[in-house]
Amino acid sequence: MDTSKLATQRLAETYAGQGDPNGWFEEFYARAEGNIQKIYWADLEANPLLPTWMENNRLISRMNAIVIGCGLGDDAEALSRYGYRVTAFDISPSAIEMCRQRYPDTTVEYRVADLFSLPEEWIHGFDLVYECNTIQILKGPSRSAAITAISDIVAPRGVVLVSCRSRNAGEGLNEFPVALDKKEIDGFQRTGLLETHFVAYDDDQNPPVPHYFAIYKRSTEKLSWMPH
Repeated sequence: MDTSKLATQRLAETYAGQGDPNGWFEEFYARAEGNIQKIYWADLEANPLLPTWMENNRLISRMNAIVIGCGLGDDAEALSRYGYRVTAFDISPSAIEMCRQRYPDTTVEYRVADLFSLPEEWIHGFDLVYECNTIQILKGPSRSAAITAISDIVAPRGVVLVSCRSRNAGEGLNEFPVALDKKEIDGFQRTGLLETHFVAYDDDQNPPVPHYFAIYKRSTEKLSWMPH
């Protein structure tokens, strides 16, 4: 575990002990003082599976999309380049300000918002919802509550794309972040969404890190998937 990761874990534990388990996000981004290189978990590029999916599903381009916990904005900007009308939010005002500084001419609407207290007009309001690595940094009941909140903003016939680290059930519970096991990610189906595609894969890190990339839909119509 590197020192940045250890320090972040301690920061998260401190806030959790104060009864504010999500408060550490703003302090973490604020400490960076606008320096994106200090956001150690940011790849500074979109998840590579996201553009591949968009190339094979252009039929829902130019519709409304939202990015959960957008961080530094790379995934939001990728969606925008493919013609989506994109809203992207983060609980951290400092993170949103860094997005606006990185992309001063963006068409993305960057917003400060709390996943657990979203604007009412967002409910069932987005044709595409993109969730990448937000759930895994939450703890306890907040994890299942996040899955419900994310599902609630998927529009009729809309989709949610979920990208996250994965683990076997019962393993990695003391790590930070805590990856999702299959039962956890299946929570999207328990909210009433249909799983249309599910991929388990190892990324290109050394050593490789196991991941899930899954697609859930509010109706029974299946969308095409990326070529194997």
